[in-house]
Amino acid sequence: MTKARLEAFSDGVIAILITIMVLELKVPHDTTFVALRERAPVFGTYVLSFVHLGIYWNNHHHMLHTVTRINGKILWANLHLLFWLSLVPWTTGWMGENNFASLPTAMYGVVLLASGVAYIVLQATIIADQGPDSRLRAAVHGDVKGKLSALLYMVAIPLAFVQRWTAGAIYVFVALMWLVPDRRIEKLLKE
Repeated sequence: MTKARLEAFSDGVIAILITIMVLELKVPHDTTFVALRERAPVFGTYVLSFVHLGIYWNNHHHMLHTVTRINGKILWANLHLLFWLSLVPWTTGWMGENNFASLPTAMYGVVLLASGVAYIVLQATIIADQGPDSRLRAAVHGDVKGKLSALLYMVAIPLAFVQRWTAGAIYVFVALMWLVPDRRIEKLLKE
């Protein structure tokens, strides 16, 4: 399989996930601001999840630009990532429809954490295949944002059972942290 085919497949899956999420947004059956306010938690979780999926799409795109070849291990690691990302619409809907209740908010964090771990696994699999002098290894060495994100998710998950809004704020903070794309790969590719 070529790198382009892997990237196209992954792009398609992420696009479908975003489409599923937007189709789950129900139109208010009233024309008042109260009706909109009632749908605010659902819309808020959609925006948050859209941003998270967009971040993964962006960083996945950059990461694949460093790859020189694809093997079976990379394919499976990529599918592992896509599996966890495919659960984002489900946990998004569950959390939004239940006004950030504790268990759905914690499960949302579990999916975000598992997605982050799967991304790191994919990254490590690519580095292992491409060798110690790989461009990806040079770009992501000492990944502080990735480690901090995982730590914050691990704090937010149990916190969701005590202070669910604080857990939600942590999920927003992690997304904001990643809104500025990881420039290390871009910088390396320009060299």
